Amino acid sequence: MTLLRVQDLSVHFRVSKGFRRSSGDIVHAVDNVSFTIDRGETLGLVGESGSGKTTVARAILQLTRPTTGTIHVDGRQMGHLKGRARRDAMRHVQIVFQDPYSSLNPRMTVHNIIAEPLQAYGRMRGAELEARVMSLLEMVGLGTQHLWRRPHEFSGGQCQRIAIARALALEPRLVVLDEPTSALDVSVQARILVLLKELQSRLGLAYLFIAHDLAVVESMAATIAVMYAGELVEEGPADDVFRAPLHPYTAALLKSVPSPDPTERSEMRVLEGDVPSAVHPPAGCLFRLRCERRMEICAAVSPPRVEMGPRVVRCHLFSGPREEDAAPGMDAARPGREPADERGRPPTTVPA
Repeated sequence: MTLLRVQDLSVHFRVSKGFRRSSGDIVHAVDNVSFTIDRGETLGLVGESGSGKTTVARAILQLTRPTTGTIHVDGRQMGHLKGRARRDAMRHVQIVFQDPYSSLNPRMTVHNIIAEPLQAYGRMRGAELEARVMSLLEMVGLGTQHLWRRPHEFSGGQCQRIAIARALALEPRLVVLDEPTSALDVSVQARILVLLKELQSRLGLAYLFIAHDLAVVESMAATIAVMYAGELVEEGPADDVFRAPLHPYTAALLKSVPSPDPTERSEMRVLEGDVPSAVHPPAGCLFRLRCERRMEICAAVSPPRVEMGPRVVRCHLFSGPREEDAAPGMDAARPGREPADERGRPPTTVPA
């Protein structure tokens, strides 16, 4: 059963020119992103830094207002909810942030950090509250000796365990994990990932797992969604995506991962070029200026969303044009986007 449905989500920001002044430019942080997460499922959202992964998470959590599109949690459209109804719905969606230190209040004890959401929602008091806090601590591998300490007295892994306990306090159905292990040592990462899997099995949680470490995502997620420059370029079962990527960007990401086996011949390749401007995105496919398989149509038309069984891909290689029609370096404009130069930047214009 579908727990989260994101449909045609776009998030745009106006560029500020100063105090209460707008330059008129628009940052296309996220454009037309759609995906679903079923109960108990983990969706891995991957991509380069700046691809829009965290903006998607903030929109789901209603921390950033979507420009267009809808977000449904348990069948309820979040944008239509107000007051108590919105507050009750958001209780079922929680987040674990990337930095375990900055996400915890340094002046609060562990007890108060975990108890705060329970008190804010008025769900428990007295002995019942104390028992719940202790239960959550034990659930994440901590004990009574940690109860009255403050975040600076803990390691990064312990702080992340505290953040996980706080996220679970209100018994959510969906937990957004925004690169929860990227700030931790490798050995600590493994223990946190094991903990997250155990909690998912025990509590029936659904995860939106945001990361740039493909090895971590492969071990956690049943489904992979790949973002590039604010767009979702490929989605499908994790095994299929890692074994046979469809989109050239996904293939490039996989080739950029070094092999841990010293005897294995490495085919590691670094993806050249820069991500296109989010303020002035080029015409056609956003990846075309870095793609070795680009065709003439890529410069003129944004690739459609093509369904291929359980997989979805946005690439002209699968929407009709033949690969032998490739013509690198072609540029053409389309409504809403400016023609770009060879580095993906729009031509400089001088206002009249």
